[in-house]
Amino acid sequence: MKNRIKMKLRTLLSGLTIATLALCAGLASANESTTDRILKSGELKFCFEAGYIPFEMTSKAGRFIGFDIDIAKNMAHSIGVKFVPVNTAWDGIIPALKTEKCDFIGGMTVTPKRNLSVLFADPYVLVGQTVLISPKLKETITNYRQLNDAKYTIATQMGTTGAEAAKKYLSNAKIELYETSSDAVLQVANGRADAFVYDLPYNSMYASQHKDVVVHLDETFTFEPLGWAIRQDDVNFLNFLNNYLVQIKKDGTYDRIYDKWFNSDAWVDSIQ
Repeated sequence: MKNRIKMKLRTLLSGLTIATLALCAGLASANESTTDRILKSGELKFCFEAGYIPFEMTSKAGRFIGFDIDIAKNMAHSIGVKFVPVNTAWDGIIPALKTEKCDFIGGMTVTPKRNLSVLFADPYVLVGQTVLISPKLKETITNYRQLNDAKYTIATQMGTTGAEAAKKYLSNAKIELYETSSDAVLQVANGRADAFVYDLPYNSMYASQHKDVVVHLDETFTFEPLGWAIRQDDVNFLNFLNNYLVQIKKDGTYDRIYDKWFNSDAWVDSIQ
């Protein structure tokens, strides 16, 4: 009888030990930082949505190019890992981050609401919303506030700060949301909408390429810092990103990449 009891106790304790080890392994995995995962896999996975000029675009050759792409590529090179671009629809980009399909997101405006879901590194560039209008309104509309009227149709991309700004500042107008920025701005170019609300860099570049179909009201009416978004509570990766940003701003890398994409249009003919 005693031997049987001892055997049962040993079996029970053995099962508890295995369960405890499995639990500890699970906790260790859950607490593993993004930097650890990157170094183990040898890959830096970067989430973005192609089509955000000049941050993330697709070249005619099918490659991903742009300001954010170059910054992230340089980041990967600086720590000796492979750069892996993860092109993702904007409305699914935070879920993609949370499910570890990528390590961080680029081209995202820092907002209090988003900060409840993700952790932001220090802003790496400042943008704001501007308006592209139909040429037929050139003599009538000189300020975004004048578009806050039921007779005007405003196009913008769903899930963006452009959509938030349109709803906040142009609530009296008819606001139409589209899945991509290119679909939304096309409504103005084709005469189906009166105005398009979106980020200054995108609007500036689009206006320079389509002078006959849009007019740019280039004064920003919002303050929007862009920051890299990462998973919550990942302070190690946050520290890495912030220090990387300081480094490239001090050693000239940031300015070189910025000038390439913002102060030159040599790349324009290479995009789709």
